[in-house]
Parts: sequence; C-alpha cells; structure tokens
Amino acid sequence: MGKTLLSETARWRYPPMPHRPGSFAAAGAVRPAVPADAGEITRLRSEYVLAEPLGEEWLAVCREQLAERLDAGGDALAYVVDAPGGLAACALGLTHRVLPGPRYPRGLAARIHVVATEPAYRRRGFARAAVSALLDRLQRDGVTLFELHASDEAAPLYRELGFAGDPALMRMTRLFPASAPGTS
Repeated sequence: MGKTLLSETARWRYPPMPHRPGSFAAAGAVRPAVPADAGEITRLRSEYVLAEPLGEEWLAVCREQLAERLDAGGDALAYVVDAPGGLAACALGLTHRVLPGPRYPRGLAARIHVVATEPAYRRRGFARAAVSALLDRLQRDGVTLFELHASDEAAPLYRELGFAGDPALMRMTRLFPASAPGTS
C-alpha cells in the first residue's frame, strides 16, 4: 500500500464523532492507554504499521521507551480498544513543541505516530473511535498542529476527520553508523 502524507496546519476542526446508541464508542470501549499497554501498542505498530516487523530486541526497546513516555508528564498519548488477550485497536500521538504562530498559538504539535487495528476487528469503527478520542484530548491539551502518514486505505478516514494532504512535507532518515537497539 502506498503512503500519503497528510497534515492539518490550520486549527484542527473536525465535527465531533456522532455517538449512535449501540455504537462501540458510545459503549465506552475506547479508553486512554496506560504504560502497561506499551507492549501491545508496540506489537500492533510492528505487525501492522511498519514496512517490516521489528525483532525482539527492538520490540523490547520500543516497549520500554513507550511505557516511560505514556506515563504522566510524558510526550505520548494513546487511546485503545480492548480485545480478549490484548488490544483490538490503538491510536498513538507524540506531542512536541514548535515555535508559536497564529495557527498554533501555544506552540504545540502532535504527530499521530501509530493507528492500528487487528485484522479480526477491522471495519467496526474502532480506529475512528480511537483516533477521534486522541484528537479530542490533544485539542483540549492545546495542540493545534497535527501530522500523520496515511496508507491509501486509511486516507479517506483522516480526510473525514479534517486532515488534508500537503505535498510540501518531506521526510529523511539518517542512521548512525552503529544502529543497534537503544543507540541514540
């Protein structure tokens, strides 16, 4: 699947998700993630988001760092949907500071880093519910600049939530010579 870079540089303005009686979101199944969810969020990212799954060593590093970042005062915020034995879906955002301006007066931005749903739970609105809860919380926290990378399959959902494509955004990765787990 191809990936599209979507970003919303204006104040985020999507209509709140309608809560229909009997819908999964209305049932309260979406909840804020806690550090104990880091392992499942990391697993979902590895299996369903990354181009190639992480090895055990990298999974351990990611799990440990994410647990710390999900703790109070950390830069990670996630919403999850529980399933028997793990998570059905998750949406993870990483916040960071930017220089303030009219479109981001508090100088807060968020990258929606992971949105993943177990295949058995897809097409039930779980990703939409988790992303909507995440965006609502980030907005309440003063974030006004949101960015994400979207698969072609997921792009329509993000457009419905208010994201727009931005061809000016580019990406580059520079690895250190020794790119072992935990190397900074």
